[in-house]
Amino acid sequence: MTSTLKALTEEQLQQFKTEGYIIVKGLFSQEDLRTIENTFEEIGNTTVPGFFEPVLDPGTEDPLKRYPRVMHPHRFNETAKQYMLHQPVLDVLHDLYGEPALAAQSMFYYKPPGSRGQALHQDNFYLQVEPGNCIAAWTAIDAADMDNGGLLVVPKTSELEISCPELADSSESFTTHYVKPPKDEKAIPAVMDKGDVLFFNGNLIHGSYRNKTKDRFRRAFICHYANESATHISHYYRPLYRADGSPVDLEINTDGGPCGIEFDKAYPH
Repeated sequence: MTSTLKALTEEQLQQFKTEGYIIVKGLFSQEDLRTIENTFEEIGNTTVPGFFEPVLDPGTEDPLKRYPRVMHPHRFNETAKQYMLHQPVLDVLHDLYGEPALAAQSMFYYKPPGSRGQALHQDNFYLQVEPGNCIAAWTAIDAADMDNGGLLVVPKTSELEISCPELADSSESFTTHYVKPPKDEKAIPAVMDKGDVLFFNGNLIHGSYRNKTKDRFRRAFICHYANESATHISHYYRPLYRADGSPVDLEINTDGGPCGIEFDKAYPH
């Protein structure tokens, strides 16, 4: 019943179940967005070994060397951890899962002008949440569209099994894995305004194209979550966190998945 939902309407919940994703507006205030912007503007001019290692030489040709993504900023920055556990986002996740969520990962993408995209992939190939699934909360810190490399989603592919990826085109993708959509299924743009949050299922095929603009970044704060009843996850994502910030250590998932145990999954997420 609608009265049991914390944040979503029944229509939104049904869209997520059917399409594998929804865009939700109004979860971050303008002050929240400014705080996130300022935090990652400051991080973007530093080096944090193991988490953010830019090439600060102004002559570097690959814009992603100057502005690589920040991995797990919640592990070294309290503001990032605060917004990974942002209550309005957790309320939506509670509705999607039907139970509380555990925070597993945070990332920040700068995606400067001219930078490559990320080939189509499925998140739970990497997180390996079991039983259940991961869900991403992808917050647009800049408006995101086809020109500046906004996200692409393949609707209804959340119903598919996790696939073993093929090799991606390195001239267009900074990651190496590519999951081919089913025949007759097309990737469509998830056009977002600043502050919108895209939630999507861990099996949904998604990715992005190159940022084709000359002067627009496509910054995004991206977090991944697991359902509270999950017992296993890949070791890269431990510990997880409850809403109150207390850590949770799920068991390490040692299942090789669809590629077998010899396949290197190290961490495009």
